[in-house]
Amino acid sequence: MQTIFSFILVLSVLVFIHELGHFLFAKRAGMLVREFAIGFGPKLISWFHGETLYSIRILPMGGYVRVAGEDPEIVDLKTGSPLILDRDAQGRVLRIRVSKPSAGNAGYMDEAAREYHEVDELAGADLPKHLPPAKDSIGGKMLAVDLERDLSILMEDEEGREVHYPVHPRAVIQYDEKNIVQIAPLDRQYGSKSILDRFLFIVAGPVFNFLLTIVILAGMVYGTGLDTRVSIKDTVPHSPAEKAGIKSGDIIREVEGKKITSTGDIRLPLQKAKGNTVTMVLERANQRYETSLKPEKKGEQYMIGIEMRQEKRDATLSEAAVEGVKKTWDLAVIIVTGVGQLITGQVGFENLAGPVGIADFTGKVAEQGWLQLLNWTALLSLNLGIFNILPFPALDGSRLVFVLLEGLRGRPIDPNKESMVHFVGFALLMMLALMVTYNDILRVFFKS
Repeated sequence: MQTIFSFILVLSVLVFIHELGHFLFAKRAGMLVREFAIGFGPKLISWFHGETLYSIRILPMGGYVRVAGEDPEIVDLKTGSPLILDRDAQGRVLRIRVSKPSAGNAGYMDEAAREYHEVDELAGADLPKHLPPAKDSIGGKMLAVDLERDLSILMEDEEGREVHYPVHPRAVIQYDEKNIVQIAPLDRQYGSKSILDRFLFIVAGPVFNFLLTIVILAGMVYGTGLDTRVSIKDTVPHSPAEKAGIKSGDIIREVEGKKITSTGDIRLPLQKAKGNTVTMVLERANQRYETSLKPEKKGEQYMIGIEMRQEKRDATLSEAAVEGVKKTWDLAVIIVTGVGQLITGQVGFENLAGPVGIADFTGKVAEQGWLQLLNWTALLSLNLGIFNILPFPALDGSRLVFVLLEGLRGRPIDPNKESMVHFVGFALLMMLALMVTYNDILRVFFKS
């Protein structure tokens, strides 16, 4: 239970922060956000605030921000349909009520958008709270409608006269008691926004994950202290360190020419050396000396046989912030290097971890305490941000590529072609996820 709870909590925080970035920059650009969802599948909890449906769904494996215009806007109002129009004091149509749902699809947009309406606050006769009160209602037969550019509806009244009615830019269409959707004028749709607005909207998700990593790591430095130096607590008998003359109390100053302030600074060059000779500079009794030694492989790690002591001091806010950025950069370099090694085949597929593997490791980290769990959350957040920024179809990075190509070409890519690219990419990602999950199950539940 602790593993499940820890995994859901950590993943939900990461997804929330990622989608919050998209959401805030969609709002900043004036886009109509139809839904802010954490998770996929059927809704567990949902509520409506302003123009947006907020929902928590049953599968906590991601989330999304649904923006008007990302998919084609489809109005299901048939010519000749009998309608009832609720109008405000200025004569603008606030709500278009369909007397009888049309045959077949009585919805508007796709299934995800139609779920927007299944909220008690919008059911029944009351108008959504973001609209002014209605002054009157009129009936008639619809002849023509434009809910994107002109925002008008042409009706034939009971006496056979044709009358144009202006439509409020935040009006809704109500097909039945639970099937209500807000219209999306062209200037509220994704495609109408500038290249810069769309670029910021897409990139904001990964950037917010990067910022979360910086904040967590900076907070940990501020709370636990700033790493200053690493000393030797003890050496393992007959180890490379003991053979090299390293003793308890020595201070490690440099490894492979890099200044050492934390234990992590030592582990990375040892792994990079892969058993080759490593040069270290240490200090004993205020005297520096240099030594060389070869790390030994223990399991999957290369070690030299030392027990380290991390020394710290209190950090100021500015020092913590700088250290948070530095640690985030160092981790990002490691992650990007690992991705490159995976692409080139230097790292095997078996080294990847999917939801099952991440959940298992999250549970183990949670048992070590909240500091370790925070550090793991920061690492996962950075991984999520970097993974999403990759130019792979269906990821944020791929969408950025299409926006940049549009900027270079001066015209958008064919939406059908872009959708096909993302569809193929999503299918490949799902196949990869299944393969990784299969490996995770074997590794976690069927260990030898």
